[in-house]
Amino acid sequence: MDRILLSRFQPLNRVLVHDVFNTGQNGWMEIMPNFCEAPDFEESPSIMVKHQWPPVMLSTATFRYPGSHGSLSGQYSLKVSTRPVANPYDQPPAPGSLGHAIKRLSFHHLKRKYLQFEMWFAFTAEQDKVDGTGELPGLHEASIRGFGAGWDLQERGNRYFAGVRYLNAVDGTLQKKWQFIYPSSKDDKDWAYGTDGDWCIKGVDPFWFGRRYADGRHDGYKDVVNGYQPLCYNETDCKINWQYLRLLIDTEKREYVEMQCQDKIFDLQRHPIYCVSPYDRIDGLMNPLVWVETDTQRRVFLFVDSVVISQE
Repeated sequence: MDRILLSRFQPLNRVLVHDVFNTGQNGWMEIMPNFCEAPDFEESPSIMVKHQWPPVMLSTATFRYPGSHGSLSGQYSLKVSTRPVANPYDQPPAPGSLGHAIKRLSFHHLKRKYLQFEMWFAFTAEQDKVDGTGELPGLHEASIRGFGAGWDLQERGNRYFAGVRYLNAVDGTLQKKWQFIYPSSKDDKDWAYGTDGDWCIKGVDPFWFGRRYADGRHDGYKDVVNGYQPLCYNETDCKINWQYLRLLIDTEKREYVEMQCQDKIFDLQRHPIYCVSPYDRIDGLMNPLVWVETDTQRRVFLFVDSVVISQE
């Protein structure tokens, strides 16, 4: 294992993924609908319209004023973006208001206990216009609703999602706090915004499903205790700063263990991970994913320089 990897990351004993996006896309792609319905490969019926999610791409992080920003590890990073469209926070996400990247993996050491996700990331709104009044009218930090990282997993008879989200803003009001995935809806119908017969069940795809409330609560997430953390957001939207994130879970107990962002470590021990019955044909699923969501009619971006996934 090279010295740069050891100095930038804190991997467990067995490194499964070390993706530096300056060398290519490394199999990360956008989440797309299940085009499986007759007669013309239509989407599975759902309240959520997912065919408007933007594509994932390699980017030099180009902006209007400075040109190419580059990445932490070279010229290219993985860029996850949204479209310039958003619903109020207490409504279901507007088509295109979320962007996702996923790497489709499977376990090859199924019974190891710990699984860890690490990444270096940056986030910003589009540098598209100067508006508003007062100090820094062109700073659109509050346009970013949130971003996160985690997994879609199925192993040893359970399907589950585990991850953390940074809730940055709710309808223009900054929140700056961490949350972890855990559903609190009462049933599948409630999970799908009161819709009968949606294909999704409680606990699956918490980014899109789970009721949202005007005060920032979300039935797909719980607040991390003492999870308030202002992250570096520079003086204009064209300045990005690379930051570190780490999430550790216990796949044996199906519990969260801890997360770290920059030098701050959050204890998540004894928080269970919600599990559902396994799906057909996907035993051993271990799909890491990242996502970003806009809070307003402006595109926002999550840039990922590099990712390490490890097991122990």
